[in-house]
Parts: sequence; structure tokens; C-alpha cells
Amino acid sequence: MVIPALNEATALPDLLADLAPLLACGAQIIVADGGSNDGTLALIGTSDWVNAPRGRARQMNAGAELARGEVLWFVHADTRLPMAIDEIWTSLLADHEWQWGRFDVRLSGNDWRLKVIGQMINWRSRLSGIATGDQGLFVRRALFEKLGGFADLALMEDIELCKRLKTHAPALNLRQRLATSSRRWERRGIARTVGLMWLLRARYFFGADPNALARLYRQS
Repeated sequence: MVIPALNEATALPDLLADLAPLLACGAQIIVADGGSNDGTLALIGTSDWVNAPRGRARQMNAGAELARGEVLWFVHADTRLPMAIDEIWTSLLADHEWQWGRFDVRLSGNDWRLKVIGQMINWRSRLSGIATGDQGLFVRRALFEKLGGFADLALMEDIELCKRLKTHAPALNLRQRLATSSRRWERRGIARTVGLMWLLRARYFFGADPNALARLYRQS
């Protein structure tokens, strides 16, 4: 597993606790840090870590280079895993047919609108064959390396990779749900965040520069 992190001292311990069953089974956990200054690295414990240039694409590529396994799993630091994650992965690894895939997702907040948004994300992903980083992308190392990993984009690196992946094989869509933090949705406002996400996707679809989109995302 590769976890891109930047100042995630609050969220990372919960994810690492969820990962304990996988660690016990011999899984390799790699934290790809983009320059944290909040004590994130002090919390890594027995996990591997790598310093990487800031930016999720660069951090995840750096983590993938350090990984030893045949399957790469990319998970954001503010994610919580479903119960029996070790059993889920045992079943996945026993299946040699899939090439890449993702989990369903739910947003962590209690607001009913967040529950609806999470379900819509899952439906959209199934219809489009495109997943976002919050959905825990996993991919065979051979295919990931064949495609050259994540493109060096400031934003939309997950969508760009999925577009290339689905030309080689359809995604395996798991119904088990990862819980992703709703902190940004709640801080910015739910309706406003929905509008921003659609705006960013529309502009990207019509060829906008990902660097400009990243600036808009940070400023909004």
C-alpha cells in the first residue's frame, strides 16, 4: 500500500490502526511524504516511508518505486478501511483475472447530503469506468509500470490514470466501502464543494491546464 501524506498527523494514526491486520499478514505499508512539518513522520512506526516532491502524483510514484509487491494499492491518509480488510485482500489476491480496480466510498459526516453524494460517486464511477483517489485505486504493478505510473499533474492525476487503465481492462468495482473524511466538504460547504468539483471536472474535460485547476481548488 502507498499512502501519500502531507501534514496528516491527525488522520494517519487511524488509518495505520486499520491496517494492522494487513501488516500482520506481511503487507508492505509505504508512506510517501511530501514535506510534512506537523510530526507525521514520527507516527509511521514500522511502516516504510519515502520523502518525495510535493504533489500526490509524484508522491505516489515515489512510493510505488519503493514497493516490493505485485499489486499496488493507493490510499489517501484520511481514509478509514472496512472491517475484515485482510479477508478482502486475501480474496482479491486469489483472483488473478482483474488488472485494476477500486472500492466504493462513503463520506464520513452525518449529514444526509453526504450519504447521497457518496452513493452518487459510486454510481458515476460504475457508469464511467473512472475512479477517484478517495476510492482506493489498486492496480497490478506490471500494468502500472507499463503505463508509466501517474502523470505528473497537479490535479486530476487519478482520473487521467483511470482513463488509460480502462483502455487495457475494465475496473473491478468492489462494493465494500472506504470511508473518506468529509472535512473539506464541511469546511467549504457541501453545496459549494459539489459545484466546485463539477466545475473542475468540466474544465478538465474541455482541456484546462491541471495546474490552473489546482490553483482554483486551493483558492476555493
